[in-house]
Amino acid sequence: MSYLPKCPKCNSEYTYEDGSLLVCPECAHEWSLEAEAGDSEDQKIVKDSNGNVLNDGDTITVIKDLKVKGTSLVVKIGTKVKNIRLIDGDHDIDCKIDGFGAMKLKSEFVKKV
Repeated sequence: MSYLPKCPKCNSEYTYEDGSLLVCPECAHEWSLEAEAGDSEDQKIVKDSNGNVLNDGDTITVIKDLKVKGTSLVVKIGTKVKNIRLIDGDHDIDCKIDGFGAMKLKSEFVKKV
C-alpha cells in the first residue's frame, strides 16, 4: 500500500487519490502532490554575514553599529541577541534587544554565535 500524506488543512489521515489530486473526505480539501513538494522547496534560507544558516531560536551578535530609525539610539557592535525569529521581508530577523525592545534586523548585519 502506498503512503499518502495527511491533509494539510485538517491533518486527517484518511486522504485518497482522485486522478492527479489528493482529497480529504473530512474537510473536502483538494491539493496536488506537486504543490505539496513545491511548498517544502519554497522555504527561504536565511544566512548571516559569514554564510552560516540561521534558525529560529539562535543567538546572534551584531557586527556593525546600527542606527535605530526615528530615534537617536544606536545598537552597538557586539550586542548579543538571544532567541531570534525568522520572518519574511527585507528585515528578516525579529527579536528583542535589551534596552531597545522589539526590533527587526537584516541578516547581513549579524553573525551566529
